Amino acid sequence: MFIICTMNDFWSNVSRFPRFFISSLAGLILIILTPFKNLLKIKKLRGLIILTVCLFIIILYAVIRAMTGL
Repeated sequence: MFIICTMNDFWSNVSRFPRFFISSLAGLILIILTPFKNLLKIKKLRGLIILTVCLFIIILYAVIRAMTGL
C-alpha cells in the first residue's frame, strides 16, 4: 500500500526540522556538560578543572592563530 504525501506535508516536515535539530543539540550539550558540573562540586578538583579549561582555551587559541598565520 502506498501512502500519498502532499507537498504541504513535505514542507511541514521540513519546517519542523530546525526545531528538532536545536533541541537535540541542546540536549547533547547538557548531557556532555553534566559530569563537569558534578566535578565542580568537589572543592579539591574545582581549581584544577578551572585551570585545565583555561589552559585548553589558551592552547587552542595559540594553535588556531599559528594555523591561520596571524
